[in-house]
Amino acid sequence: MSSPQDLGTAGEMPAVEKQALVAYLEAGCKPASDWRIGTEHEKLAYRLDDYRPLPYEGDRSIRAVLEGLVRFGWQPVLEDGNIIALTDSRGGSITLEPAGQLELSGAPLKNVHQTCAEIGRHLRQVKEIGAELNLGFLGIGYQPKWPLADLPWMPKARYDIMRNYMPKKGSLGLHMMQATCTVQVNLDFDSEASMVRMFRIGLALQPIATALFANSPFREGKPTGYLSYRSHIWTDTDPDRCGVAPFVFDEGFGFERYVDYMLDVPMYLIKRDGRYIDVSGQSFRAFMAGRLPGLVGVYPTMTDWADHLTTAFLEVRLKRFLEMRGADGGPWNRLCALPAFWVGLLYDRVARDAAWDLVKDWTEEERATMRADVPTHALGTPFRNRTVRDLALEALRISHQGLCRRHIEDKLGRDETMFLAPLFQIAEANFTPAEDLLCAFRRRWDGSVDPVFREYAY
Repeated sequence: MSSPQDLGTAGEMPAVEKQALVAYLEAGCKPASDWRIGTEHEKLAYRLDDYRPLPYEGDRSIRAVLEGLVRFGWQPVLEDGNIIALTDSRGGSITLEPAGQLELSGAPLKNVHQTCAEIGRHLRQVKEIGAELNLGFLGIGYQPKWPLADLPWMPKARYDIMRNYMPKKGSLGLHMMQATCTVQVNLDFDSEASMVRMFRIGLALQPIATALFANSPFREGKPTGYLSYRSHIWTDTDPDRCGVAPFVFDEGFGFERYVDYMLDVPMYLIKRDGRYIDVSGQSFRAFMAGRLPGLVGVYPTMTDWADHLTTAFLEVRLKRFLEMRGADGGPWNRLCALPAFWVGLLYDRVARDAAWDLVKDWTEEERATMRADVPTHALGTPFRNRTVRDLALEALRISHQGLCRRHIEDKLGRDETMFLAPLFQIAEANFTPAEDLLCAFRRRWDGSVDPVFREYAY
């Protein structure tokens, strides 16, 4: 995987010609033998005595968690004297979402066995810190109990800018920032053609991943009517930068067309001399021409371009790799299942062709309707003469075959198909994690969400 942190001195090169921006994306192409898997996941951190989210400061706080993790070899990253992230020698990082959701951004690894081991190692570390401080960590798609007013803000300057801008564009942007948790996987490509094919398959099948991973039915202690409230939130966050990107399916789509799209996505901020500057709503095109209001004559660098690429929130996002972004956070086994699902579909050529055959005749209207309905109905969403559950079983079959052909085994002789088991169980039972939570809420939890913080904690 590549990231803004990997740019080195190239990051200070000017980004004033469109072709340079296209070349930046093209530089992500690498031979299939060098393809890697990067898995990211977010989780809620809270006090076990009252389930309240952690403030940044204090004896039992986000800062205390980050300081505790340093013992495992993590190196702190500071902003204005505050630890806001950790990095390690393997290429991974731990970062903070706006309300203190703790995120592991995994290193680029060769196979799903390695990424699952990385996730397990990380969870063991945070659980050790949690045991010492009487804290819990929960994988779920949306904060089930506390309203936004009770959620903290982390001391990151970029979040102050986004916090002010979000309500101007949609009614649920702050919910996205403060209350959601996801798991995503980042995948490589070897050419523009393979990127386009993977992007299109990923967008078409993203609602299937949303349905299989649906795990956010609650808000402020009550059912929302959605099985993935997290997914619904993205439909009213910011129309300028969210959605299913129908232009990806247009003839001629490629790196240049995506650059054109990103040039029209309004900016949030730029960083100069260690300080974030609010340029929200301004155009990157104007930035390239040195015409940003109040910053006339200031031009972007490749670091600015790399940062800007992170401000699009499509269901699949292109940087120097592709991000699959449709799944709710969940327990350990589903954190491992997501990379297995997409690697099986996209990293094997035969499986990739089969996945394309599954989706290639879907219309723009059908894709949009499925995306709109899946947060409510998940596997029960109708599609043509069948349901999303049927599509999920077919996608899982293709993924399973792709992983079989990869034939990458662990020390016990098990291949990567083992990680698909939780998804097959969900699809075969036609019963999502969210529906499991709702049954618990209505029966053994007697109308309270509090037990989720104990029963479903890592």
